[in-house]
Amino acid sequence: MPLIPEEPQIHESAQGPRVTSAAGRTASTPRPVPGPRSAAVPRPGRPGPGPARPAPPAQRSHSISGQPKAARPENRSAPQIQLIPASAAGALDAADEAVDLLLESGRAPGDILVLTTGEQHPWAAHELTFGEAAYWAQQEAGDDVFFAGAAAVERVKGRPVVIVAVNGGDAVAGALAGAQERAGALLIVCGDPQRINTVLGVGA
Repeated sequence: MPLIPEEPQIHESAQGPRVTSAAGRTASTPRPVPGPRSAAVPRPGRPGPGPARPAPPAQRSHSISGQPKAARPENRSAPQIQLIPASAAGALDAADEAVDLLLESGRAPGDILVLTTGEQHPWAAHELTFGEAAYWAQQEAGDDVFFAGAAAVERVKGRPVVIVAVNGGDAVAGALAGAQERAGALLIVCGDPQRINTVLGVGA
């Protein structure tokens, strides 16, 4: 059956927070670039003009890369899938709201991965200005929400919650397939319901 969106709310369950919302997001106003976020501090919006954040220290990158990561179990259950209806232009705002709701519900920032099928999320574009090495070191550190484009889905690592903003592009099917593989408990997809249901194979 097709995924059916519900009213905006979070349901705590054994599968983790369940996030649903409705369409009609409006663009948020730019806010300053902060440091790493925590569940106790509300997550800011898009990066705006302000002092440049220094790149992560080289020693942190080396120490993290030297530690083996635990392998993801092969026979894990499929993640719960939630749909947030949004236009291509409003998908990023819907994804940002989903992140805010998850953090407010108690999810750690490092539990969340955000993928975009079209243009990069402003946070990813901002962090990439510090260089590829510093950008990917943040994924290794795993202490903040990580934003990436669908083109890099094969390089990103799994997290308990994966959010996909369907904001354009031609690689929607590949992005959703990769997101499903990397979502441990919850997959949230923000975009046109008809297109998403068709790609996921749950349409009428």
